[in-house]
Formats: sequence, structure tokens, C-alpha cells
Amino acid sequence: MKNHLSALGLAAIAVMSLASCSGLKKMAKKEPTVVYTVTPCPLEMHGDSVAVTVNVTYPAKYFAKKAVLTVTPEMGGIKFKSATLLGEKAQGTGTRISYKTGGSFTYTDKVAYNQSMDNANLVVKATGQVKSKSKDMPERTICNDIKLTPQLLMNTDKVILGADKFVKFVNRSAEGKIYYEINKSNVRPNEMKSEGMKPLNDFVALGKGKGFEFKGATISSYASPDGEMSMNANLAEERFTSAKGAMINMANDKKSPLPAAQPETFYTKQTTAEDWAGFQDLMSKSTIKDKEIILNVLRQYPDGEKREQEIKNIAAAYEEVARDILPQLRRSVITFNAVEYSRTDARILELARTKPDSLSVEEILYAATLTKDMSEKLTFYRSAERMYPNDWRTWNDVGCILLQQNKLQDAKAEFDKANSLSPNNPIVMNNLAICMRWMGDRKGAKEMLKKAGAAGPEVSYNLGIIAVQDGMYTDAVSYFGGNKDFNAALAQVLNGDLDGASRTLDASPDKESAMAYYLRAIIGARKGDKTMMNDNLRTAISKDGSLKAKAAQDAEFQKYKDDSDFKSITQ
Repeated sequence: MKNHLSALGLAAIAVMSLASCSGLKKMAKKEPTVVYTVTPCPLEMHGDSVAVTVNVTYPAKYFAKKAVLTVTPEMGGIKFKSATLLGEKAQGTGTRISYKTGGSFTYTDKVAYNQSMDNANLVVKATGQVKSKSKDMPERTICNDIKLTPQLLMNTDKVILGADKFVKFVNRSAEGKIYYEINKSNVRPNEMKSEGMKPLNDFVALGKGKGFEFKGATISSYASPDGEMSMNANLAEERFTSAKGAMINMANDKKSPLPAAQPETFYTKQTTAEDWAGFQDLMSKSTIKDKEIILNVLRQYPDGEKREQEIKNIAAAYEEVARDILPQLRRSVITFNAVEYSRTDARILELARTKPDSLSVEEILYAATLTKDMSEKLTFYRSAERMYPNDWRTWNDVGCILLQQNKLQDAKAEFDKANSLSPNNPIVMNNLAICMRWMGDRKGAKEMLKKAGAAGPEVSYNLGIIAVQDGMYTDAVSYFGGNKDFNAALAQVLNGDLDGASRTLDASPDKESAMAYYLRAIIGARKGDKTMMNDNLRTAISKDGSLKAKAAQDAEFQKYKDDSDFKSITQ
């Protein structure tokens, strides 16, 4: 019996000796001497992912020669990949660490961001093994917290309205013609009511009814090229004078549709002594049998007097020329210029509120630009949609307001209808892409925005938002371009341009917002400027009290959390 007990005691001692010789207990005891350097620390979330680089240094005479160490970083229950380290005599594949001199290794990994990581610590869990023996090493916290600054991004995606084509005024013009007898300049009474003057008379009557503003008139008077040059010059002048007089007399007649008598400066004079251009034009359009011969003869004689003689010869030889061509050249052409004004802004707004059915589609779409009230805008666009259901703009514009009211599903339905009426319209695609991003499909939204580039600069801005979410900060800065707002400044902060971000915020319409001051505080913390950080954080919290708790937990301010000034602001 005594021998049996002695045998058992020896066996126990042997097992204890084996465990001790494995070196795992010693490694566990000396674990605090292992040095971990984490980059970045605090960790940072970028593009929905968290990347970490850990450099581990083991001291001399730490790593057991036959030990295999499995190291797993973990944060908020989310595990990074495991690394395998081997003693110099251990079996397996991994990084070998010398017992005598120690050693180091660098570990890099990236995992998807999970909300459980918020305000959590990065810990290392390690298990050592020598053959069949294993031992858990003490858990170590190697970094505190995680920066979530990209999550400050605002949903300020830029929708694009289907713009109205409303114009406040339209330039109008019309002309009338007075014809004269050969070598005469007096206006025959029946000419003022002739077919030649009808377009002008109708235009003036229309203008008086619609409130045209008549800006002036041009009277172009001509003589046919079948007379002497000197006589034709005088004749053209006289015809201008008679035409102007006839217009003034007609305007003075109360029954006339012409505007009230105008000063002489209302009429601009143009005279042509010999209307060769008119002659050739009429001749080329005529059915005269030998018109090409006539035109060729005229081209041969550039001299004015010779041309006059030839035209007389032609008129004598060709009765049709004298009867059908030359009388049309003895004329005055009166061209009236006017401006037709549309309804005033006040009137359009009044009708949009009371009688929307009386407005054209351009007017009611324009009416929506005259109010800042989002509900009223929506009412106007709804009226446009009801009255003009085949116009894609009406559906698109309703969708834009609904999206700005955060009614995502309703907005998307409107954009889908607009897209059915105008397939692949870049404006509609931009707006649908916003819906896709808000629904979580960033990839699809990005592809659609790439196709919608022609819609306008809003597309580039929206791509900038996606680039921030993707962690592509240089691209985001480029996409935001000259935009000066919170998101553009945030992209610059994330891209490392802190001074540029400050300038952008100062030029931004958001510059006095609580979040603008909060971002300035982050800039101050990153620059190591405690005064800048505290001053801006104090202002941010005064504008939005909820930022006090946020700042107290924000890893951007981690190294200041024990500072008395910071505590006084955030507690």
C-alpha cells in the first residue's frame, strides 16, 4: 500500500512538472510585459468598415520554445481575424518568435463596422498551446473606443426640379406693307386697309387687348430699280415720310387699333433707292419663262445706270416684269416691335391659390417658385399633376417636395411615374438615385448617378455624399467641388485638410449651426488646439443640448476627457 501511494505521488509530480516545463504558465504570468501598439487608436470607422494595425513586441525569454499562441483581437463582441505565433521549436505555420531575443510581428485586418463597437474597447484574447496542453492568456485592453466622425454626414442630397419654362415677357413683331404707284409717294387711302396692312392691323389690335408695350417701328421704304438713281433716292425718302404720316394719322383716329400717336422718334427710317435685291428675289420666285435670262443679264451689268437702262428694256420686252414684279418693289414696309408681358408674379400666385385651373402648366410650376412654404409648394405641384398628368415634371416635382419631407416611399412612387413618362431622364434618375441611397442601395445609387451626369451639378454633389460613405474622401472633396456646406467641410476633415474645412464652414450657410460648431471642435481636437476645441464645443452645446452627451462619449475628444475644462463643458 505504501509503495502504491508513492507511485501516485510521483505521477502527480511528473504531470505538474510537465505543465510547468511547457512554459505557458510563465507566459501568462509575464503577459503584461508584451507591448501592443495600435494604429489608429482610437480605431476609426471608414466606409462601413473598421481597419486596425497592431504591432506586438514580445520581450526576451518570454515566448516558450514549443508554444503555439493564437491571438484574436476583439471589439464589442466583433472578432478580427486570428494570428498564429510560434515558438522557435513549435510545429505549424505562423510567425516565429525567438525565446532568447524575443521578437515582434505586425498584424493588419479590417472588419465590417457594427454598432456594438460604439464606446467599446479593443481587447486581445490569446490562447497558448504546447502539444495537448493549453492555457488562456490574460485578456488585455490595447485600445479604447472608436471614432465615428463619418456618421456626422448629413442627408442633404440635392433633388432637381423639372423646371418651368415660364417667361416674363416675349418680344413680338409684325409687319404691314403699303404699295405705291410708279413714280409716286402718296399713300392711297385704301392701302391702310389693304391685305398688305392686315397682319400689322391684326397685330396691333391683339396687342391692345393683351396689353402689349409697343417699343417702336421701323419703316423701310423702297423704289423699284427702273428709274433714274437720283429720282429713286428722293422717291424712297418721300415714301418713308408719307408712310410715317399715314401711320401717325391712323393712330390719331379713335377708331384705329393702333396705339396712341407716338413721337417721331418712335419711327426708325430705312430707305433703299434701287431695290435690286428685292427684284432678284421676286424674279427667282416667279414663273416668268425667261427669268434666268433676265437674271443673267442683270448680273453682267454692275454699273447702276447701265442696269437702269437694261431694266427698262426688260420691262418693255417683258410685260410680265412690269406688271407683276416692279409694282411689288414700290413699297414701304412698316414693322412694329412690341413686348408681351405675362401675368405678374402677384397675379400668378393669387390664381395658383384660388383658381389653379386657369393657369398654364408653366405658370403653375412657376408659381411654386414664388413661395417658400413647402406645404404650399406641394399643393401647387399637386394641382399641376392633376391638370397636366402627362407632363413628367409635375410628378417629379411632387416627388421632390415629398422627399424633402422625408416621405421616402411616396416620393419614389412619384419619381417612378415621372420616369415612365420620360424614361432615362437625367433629372428623374438623379432623384431616384437619392431614394436608392436612402434605402441602403449605395452601389445602385452610384451607378444611376453616373448615368445622370447631364442633369446638373447636383449629381456631382450627391456622388460626394456616397464617396464619404464609401470612405473615398479625396473623391468626395472633388465631387463637392465649390460647394460650401457642412458635408463638404466634413469631407475635408476626413481627408486631412483641417484648415480648408474651417474655411468651408465659415463660408457655409450652415456656419452658425450647432453641428458646424461641433465640427469646428473636432478640428480643434485634431489640431491639438484645446482652446479652439473647448470654445466651439461650448457654443455647439449652447445651441443643441444633446451634443453634451455626444461629446462626452466621442472618441475624437478622448485624450481630453480627463481635462478639467472639457469635463466642465460636457458634464
